Amino acid sequence: MRFILSLAALVGAFFAGPAFAQSSALIQPNVADRPPVASPTDPQNLLYLDLSTGGRVVIWLRPDVAPKMVERIKTLVRQHFYDGLTFHRVIDGFMAQTGDPKGDGTGGSSLPNVPAEFNYLPHVRGAVAAARESAPDGADEAAQKKAEDSANSQFFIMFQPHMTLDKKYTVFGRVISGMQYVDMIHRGEPPADPSRILHAYIAADNPPPYQAEAPAAAPGLGAPVTLPGAKPAAPAGK
Repeated sequence: MRFILSLAALVGAFFAGPAFAQSSALIQPNVADRPPVASPTDPQNLLYLDLSTGGRVVIWLRPDVAPKMVERIKTLVRQHFYDGLTFHRVIDGFMAQTGDPKGDGTGGSSLPNVPAEFNYLPHVRGAVAAARESAPDGADEAAQKKAEDSANSQFFIMFQPHMTLDKKYTVFGRVISGMQYVDMIHRGEPPADPSRILHAYIAADNPPPYQAEAPAAAPGLGAPVTLPGAKPAAPAGK
């Protein structure tokens, strides 16, 4: 299954420390060497996720630390790849994962995998990072590198800080608005009734306002009926 650490491995990491040393080439070592921080007000660097939980989540993308992963996200968003996808693995107190068209953690896009861009951004609440495969215990250096470079379309949003993941996964953004809608994502592995991304947009593309999902009609009753003279309900989030 494509993902990050299992819960057992995560708990072990708190006590045992990192399972392997990271290549210095994957980590930005010096502040002076870092490119300018991407602006949080630049619409080219703002990802909108309209969720079935009731509102719009705004994510500040960080091409200054993860340019390849940010470019992949933008490409897939503009292809409408994420529209309708579920949050297929959601662990309370940990994270919510999405981006798999199969909905079981094994899928991705038709594009090649993205090389690791591990960086200094921490896995704090609201951090957004690329999911990838985990190498098996005792894996050699080649297998470890293959796993590190296996990010594709899936990503996860942190509910709570877990610094043991730092510099093991590519953090490429952070929620700056709408975290309450992330908190409302249904839990489960997979959830019995998974929450979904209704639409994903890049702010520079002039997306429409958030529109709540239309309620499903009861079997045999057809579309919902509006009584004469009744005012239509305002779109959610207005």
